Amino acid sequence: MHRSAPRLSRILACAAVPVMLVAAGCSSDSDGKKDSGSSSAASPSAKKSKATVEPAKFDALPDPCTSIAKKTIEDLVPKAKKKGGTAGKSSDLTARGSCSWNGLDDNGVKGSQYRWLDVGFTRFDSDQALGSGAKRATDDYAKQITKAQATEDAEKLATAPVTGIGEQATAVTYGLTKTSEDFKYATVVARTGNVVVTLTYNGAGYAGAKTPSASDILKGAEKAAKEAVAAVAGDDGSEAPSTTGSPATKPKAKTDAKDDGKSGSGDKANPKTTRKASAKTTH
Repeated sequence: MHRSAPRLSRILACAAVPVMLVAAGCSSDSDGKKDSGSSSAASPSAKKSKATVEPAKFDALPDPCTSIAKKTIEDLVPKAKKKGGTAGKSSDLTARGSCSWNGLDDNGVKGSQYRWLDVGFTRFDSDQALGSGAKRATDDYAKQITKAQATEDAEKLATAPVTGIGEQATAVTYGLTKTSEDFKYATVVARTGNVVVTLTYNGAGYAGAKTPSASDILKGAEKAAKEAVAAVAGDDGSEAPSTTGSPATKPKAKTDAKDDGKSGSGDKANPKTTRKASAKTTH
């Protein structure tokens, strides 16, 4: 009887070992399932964080001073002081650029005709935080229209959509009285991809010369704007040629126009002075 007690203890101890192993196995399996579920739940958010915005269509701009045909410049700005145009200042010509022309066609006793033309380009890169280049350009397009509509002392201001110029285009026309002369203005704001083009054309008759008609000024502005927008894509419809003459081959972003995208240039409509294009569209 005394010898059987140790044997019984050993049997009970051995029997307890499988139970412990089974319990450990169950616990391990349960933990594994929890880990698997946790990993699976985290997967969608990980994929979501990797989402990127649509690449910008254009990664360069054309030379503003050659974006409009020479013949068009001759027709719209007779006797231009500088036929090649006056380039506006820009710290980054792949993101922003402008050019202007002005001239006084003196007809002696019949008076003189004054004309001013300026064009500005602003390009927007796609940005993970700010949105796609096209969206940013669309926002700036609306801002430029509002800016033209807010021209101080504008008379008979009218706004109308324009077809056949880029993906979006709007014309703002109005009159202004300066130095006792009546000026007619037309501003065309257009968007193509991630680029906004703002073009302003205005004119007046001096010393008894006839004031140009609003319809003629608008027609000239639309013609020039159409050429400027076409220059963004290049003559063959490819990406925009860079300001150095090398074609842009990739639509990805290289620089960032993160500010409010003020483009275009301004003038005081004074035939006696030549002013360089500024970064404003109020004329």
